[in-house]
Amino acid sequence: MSRKFFVGGNWKMNGDKASLGELIKTLNSAKLDPNTEVVCGAPSIYLEFARTKLDPKIGVAAQNCYKVKGGAFTGEISPAMIKDVGVHWVILGHSERRWVFGETDALIGQKCAHALENGLGVIACIGEKLDEREAGITEKVINAQTKHFADNIKDWSKVVLAYEPVWAIGTGKTASPAQAQDVHDKLRQWVKANVSEAVANSVRIIYGGSVTGGTCKELGGMKDVDGFLVGGAALKPEFVDIINAKQ
Repeated sequence: MSRKFFVGGNWKMNGDKASLGELIKTLNSAKLDPNTEVVCGAPSIYLEFARTKLDPKIGVAAQNCYKVKGGAFTGEISPAMIKDVGVHWVILGHSERRWVFGETDALIGQKCAHALENGLGVIACIGEKLDEREAGITEKVINAQTKHFADNIKDWSKVVLAYEPVWAIGTGKTASPAQAQDVHDKLRQWVKANVSEAVANSVRIIYGGSVTGGTCKELGGMKDVDGFLVGGAALKPEFVDIINAKQ
């Protein structure tokens, strides 16, 4: 079946109203492939700004959320708050949340369940570190991470899986198209065996890890690469080229 190409831009902890405003103007005025779903992940303090300024056809995502509706959780935001400012997506399990902030598979799974129960779409991130790839345990690592998501997902229609090899994030190194396709294919096989064939055929598996305007067309041509989660390049005009990778 055909899966709608999905390109997410993760702005991380970057930008201010002036620079993000310029980026938003660029995106709003660009000719974007209508067959590609686009979502921009804004810092939480700029979620409402991004949602107000971006063309309605471009989605907005929070970069994280907590696992309950509200309470004494200083510094956290809930899916209810995210929805209250008109935002409908959240990125969960990003490697920076795992490895910089110590989030566990179990916590990320709980967050995923709560976000989906409250009507958010989830960009669910998985990926191995360099030592894990070199030890030959990439498949084992990403299967374990995927299982923690799968155990907390009832409706896969609101989930996009993002494979991001940690060694390729922000390093300028990119998995080769063949490496990306190999992992995406194995992920789809895991979903088929452990969830269902229907979900395996329909779920979008996107690639992240130093995607640029120069690498996107070949990566996007792989059979099981259904889009990208873009970091640094999402803050530059070349993000438009990445969105249009399938044209």
